[in-house]
Amino acid sequence: MSDHSLHLEGAPFLKAENAGLYEPNGSKSMAVCAERSTKHNQELLAQIPYYQDWRTAANGIKDYAIGNLDKLLVEFERNITARGAVVHWAEDAEEANRIVLKIAQENNVKTVVKAKSMVSEEMELNHTFAAAGIRAVETDLGEYLVQLANQRPTHIVTPALHLSAEDVGKLLSEKLNEPYTAEHQALTDIARRHLREEFINADMGMSGCNFGIADTGSFVVVENEGNAGLSTATPPIHVALMGIEKVIPSIRYLPQFLNLLARSGTGQKLTTYTHLFHGATPGRKLHIVILDNGRTKVLADPKARMGLFCIRCGACLNVCPVYRRVGGWAYGWVYPGPIGSIITPHLVGLDKAGKLPFASSLCGACNEVCPVKIDIPHQLVHLRHRAVNEPSPMNLMSERFIWRAWSWMFQGPKRYGLAMWAVKLGVRLAPFLPWHPDKLGAWTRGRALPQVPARGSFRKWWRQEGKDLKPQEQPNNKG
Repeated sequence: MSDHSLHLEGAPFLKAENAGLYEPNGSKSMAVCAERSTKHNQELLAQIPYYQDWRTAANGIKDYAIGNLDKLLVEFERNITARGAVVHWAEDAEEANRIVLKIAQENNVKTVVKAKSMVSEEMELNHTFAAAGIRAVETDLGEYLVQLANQRPTHIVTPALHLSAEDVGKLLSEKLNEPYTAEHQALTDIARRHLREEFINADMGMSGCNFGIADTGSFVVVENEGNAGLSTATPPIHVALMGIEKVIPSIRYLPQFLNLLARSGTGQKLTTYTHLFHGATPGRKLHIVILDNGRTKVLADPKARMGLFCIRCGACLNVCPVYRRVGGWAYGWVYPGPIGSIITPHLVGLDKAGKLPFASSLCGACNEVCPVKIDIPHQLVHLRHRAVNEPSPMNLMSERFIWRAWSWMFQGPKRYGLAMWAVKLGVRLAPFLPWHPDKLGAWTRGRALPQVPARGSFRKWWRQEGKDLKPQEQPNNKG
């Protein structure tokens, strides 16, 4: 994997080359949208009395599939190849990029329309196309907006979650020379009008893959906008990107996963469009690139392989108190939130992403909403143990010193009080300092430090007021 794809050194979005990446309304938009999505999804799931049975069954199916990937992937390749598709195997992102670029160049492709694909982001395919002079256009509305803004997605399902309607209106006005509007339907119509021309004139279409079905040799793409259907049906060439973990044994399990994915991801009983591809259609070419990119390393670790169960619904992001606060960019790579905190270290290595497992309160909310019952908190604890015992950013001398200082501070009330006094002083002085240390500086350029309460600390209040509080009398329940 190329080094430029591993943005894991703190807050890369604050560097000069990405100066426009921070959105002033981002934190508010993310919190509001995540809260709304979580509430809606939970209300829908509460209507299903057998939801927990669904989760247990899905977990068992994925456990079987991941344990038998070698057989199921070969079966998938055999069955879909028999219907005219061409299957390519890629060990890493670099090889996958070479395969896709070769297909494009051999067919004299100038413009590519792309449906939403996390694997495409993982490969950083758009950079490869740009270097070769090929124009790549994201057609998912959120991905389209993020591309226009020269940003990276901030959410697995809703990549432009951080943008308000006003932000989108300004963006379309600036990039597409359209009159400014913040009205939702008008914004959608503008994007639709511009994208229609892209679909008509594209030389190649690309998609991801939600599920690969071994026994029928089919793969599935789900969406709500219709852009995936147009991206895959209009151009003469369709290239699908599929991670090896996406395969399931049989088509009879598909309805269960479709129900779980839609309800957990977007709060729908089913997505608006569900596309099943069974092979190449007459007169058109179908290529499928099956990507490893570190997944077999995850497979080799029995304690880690559960991370491969993920169906990319994004439910854990919406419910996570940390993600709601810091957003997707802070996680440094393609997969943010709780699932990103376990997938990224496995795929790119603890030496690059060893800090991510610590970006969690271990509240367990992610575990409760995961439709395939990935035990994310235990995965995080496992990775934390590895991170402090293997080469990683958490096994540095400076890191060990910080934690020893933290331990010393909590060993007595006087020490704790002294530390809190120092923190309070630092927060008050911070706005007046001309500079901050590098790591803190990156954070403070994108986030405001909390205000010190005017009434002082809880400990001060307790010393003044707590002594006057009387214990609440317990009710007498005796007959």
